[in-house]
Amino acid sequence: MASIIVLFELEPDGAIGAEGTDSAEGAEPAVIAVHAAGADPDVPEDPQPYTLCGLETGPMEHTHYRPVRPGEPWYPPTLADQRCQECERALRTQ
Repeated sequence: MASIIVLFELEPDGAIGAEGTDSAEGAEPAVIAVHAAGADPDVPEDPQPYTLCGLETGPMEHTHYRPVRPGEPWYPPTLADQRCQECERALRTQ
């Protein structure tokens, strides 16, 4: 695969706190997982419809992350614990 797009799977909107208010009012949604998808051949900045693990990319957030140096991981290093193991496995077999 020539190019990948890194995507965030985020917590669903509308999380309700104990008192009936948004639990994270004004805060960014938490990243559940970091996924990889192939780049759309017609629009290289857009992902293909499915991640390498088979999830739909539509509801995910495009991170615009790109490794800076050779040998850096495909995912943002600060989110290593959230990277999708299936996407990583697919990248390693290509």
